[in-house]
Amino acid sequence: MKTLKISEAVVRRLPLYLRYLNNLQIINVRTVSSQQLGEALDLNPAQIRKDLACFGEFGRKGIGYEVDYLIGKIKSILKLDQPINVVLIGAGHLGHAISNYTVYLKDNMKIVAILDNDPGKIGHITAGISIEPLDHLKEIVEARGIRVGIITVPAEAAQKVCDLLVDAGIHAILNFAPTNLRVPDDVRVHHTDFTMELHSLSYYL
Repeated sequence: MKTLKISEAVVRRLPLYLRYLNNLQIINVRTVSSQQLGEALDLNPAQIRKDLACFGEFGRKGIGYEVDYLIGKIKSILKLDQPINVVLIGAGHLGHAISNYTVYLKDNMKIVAILDNDPGKIGHITAGISIEPLDHLKEIVEARGIRVGIITVPAEAAQKVCDLLVDAGIHAILNFAPTNLRVPDDVRVHHTDFTMELHSLSYYL
């Protein structure tokens, strides 16, 4: 793999490629061209070739990309070729829905702990996982080799939860709370805000 700095835009497109390639694999398609990928994903084929070339030469002229091989390479680039344990904090309606969403399991990502600070929820089972106290976070992260945290708590509690995750050694956080989070430079946060997405979508009505 090349060592040049990869832009965030490239990294965010890789899961799009992977999802489409997984669909091709399901229907036993063996090879795909950048032209076919571009048409399916509404992207410029040259951009797709450029994105993939950032990490190596995976295609063959006149043939394109072997689907199985490219899936393996993209999973390796995204580190999805190894188990990634996840902790979810916030066992409300959204947390319950996310914990029951199992599509990501085939990509080696697995929620192995669900935490909350509501005593009334502790011990309840969701998605086959017993909800545990938030104040056990650090021990749970260490014992289960957790590397990613998901925040599904109200906005006013999100920064405190984020600080607890960072203190526990988590360097990758997916935040569903409608607020920006402050983290050290070595911690990566991705924000998913349904309200902002809906507001921006309404512009195009």
